[in-house]
Amino acid sequence: MRMDKYLKVSRLIKRRTVARDICQGEKICLNGRVAKPAAEVKPGDRITLDVGRRSLEVRVVSTPNTARANEAHLLYEILRDEKREDPNQW
Repeated sequence: MRMDKYLKVSRLIKRRTVARDICQGEKICLNGRVAKPAAEVKPGDRITLDVGRRSLEVRVVSTPNTARANEAHLLYEILRDEKREDPNQW
């Protein structure tokens, strides 16, 4: 499955177009490498999202074409979830 579609189906990112833009901005890594929107995602892969003040690392559990909202969290396992302080904030 494509990276942008997986991010949308898993509800890690709300819209596929936003997922595509974030990938093109080099904010997503797949197995330690910067991922393009068309990168192939498969079970066992590690995805790192570095968006805004949040850094999230997940392990892909499954890649179905669709998932209900209440089941989306079952598609991945959270390995690391960090929120960074804004350096410009007092």
